Amino acid sequence: MNIHEHQAKELLAKHGVAVPKGRAAFSLAEVERALTELSGPPWIVKAQIHAGGRGKAGGIKITQTQGAALDAARTLLGATLVTRQTGSAGRVVRRLYIEEGVAIARELYLGLLLDRRAGRPVMMASAEGGMDIEEVAARTPQKILRAVIDPAIGMMPHHGRRLAYGLGLSGEAAGKAVRLMLGVWRTHQASDASLIEVNPLVVTTAGEVIALDAKITLDDNALFRHPEITALRDPDEEDPAERMAAENELNYIRLDGSIGCLVNGAGLAMATMDIIKLHGGEPANFLDVGGGATTERVREAFKIILADPKVRAILVNIFGGIMRCDVIAEGIVAAANEVGLRVPLVVRLEGTNVTLGRQILARSRLDIVAANELDAAAAQAVKLAGAA
Repeated sequence: MNIHEHQAKELLAKHGVAVPKGRAAFSLAEVERALTELSGPPWIVKAQIHAGGRGKAGGIKITQTQGAALDAARTLLGATLVTRQTGSAGRVVRRLYIEEGVAIARELYLGLLLDRRAGRPVMMASAEGGMDIEEVAARTPQKILRAVIDPAIGMMPHHGRRLAYGLGLSGEAAGKAVRLMLGVWRTHQASDASLIEVNPLVVTTAGEVIALDAKITLDDNALFRHPEITALRDPDEEDPAERMAAENELNYIRLDGSIGCLVNGAGLAMATMDIIKLHGGEPANFLDVGGGATTERVREAFKIILADPKVRAILVNIFGGIMRCDVIAEGIVAAANEVGLRVPLVVRLEGTNVTLGRQILARSRLDIVAANELDAAAAQAVKLAGAA
């Protein structure tokens, strides 16, 4: 789960990370009130959306007067912001963050994430703050410093000192940077975050070390432990189909292809997508209905796939172990009758109650292409998607 910048800074501040003073605002009246509470000039007006690249897209305005700040807020509120991460559709700006400006001496980068190869958290730092870290990694990987952290021990001051000295910090600035890094680690541990990114991390002309921007991504699987963080979810920033899938306990991610996939099991879903691509097609989604799906859940999964206008064929690939093939078949029939089947449907069923499942599909009188092998099913789906 993603949260907004102002929410991320609130979490970080609770654990001792220095952040600029700011106020969230949902209306011009709230912007006006925030400006009276914050010191300036300058005042920074920031669009709050779940996407990076806001500054380059005009979503961050540095203003020297309260009038200019109000004008910037008036321009941004309700506007559609298109960044490199939003796609061409962009995101509607429904909230702003008004922040006090700081005098910047240096811009740095700091990130904390899970290194899956090492199987441990890693804190990364770079002197190339304010830039896309992916570009830095691709062009000058030697500029990225890393501290791998043993989760059984946790982050220690020596990790922070090594990173701070590697960034060229010394004296009080180095000490403040270490304290900030330890605060980022405490936030990571307390919130079950999968990613914390501070870009830029700035050293001010007064020698302070401050998180000028912040992004936190939280592990959905751990949200049951954090109802106070779950309450920060912004449904307006989520894909409607992905939100509906989450409400029905489905694992769904929208992709850019034309072949809808309904599969049980994440591994089988990935293999299904790979075989579709092997035959020259592109999957429209990742959708795992899970091992214990009900007829109702399968029906909702089918409805989510059919709601995507890019879908030109659907491939159902079920290996029934815990999941019974007759339950999948009943869900397919119910969804097709309720929503209307407007694209070709290829179904491959194997496993528990497969004979009954095939009988249910045959009796439905739906226009279904049956397949016994996954390779043949994928090839047929690709062919039908091209002919649809």
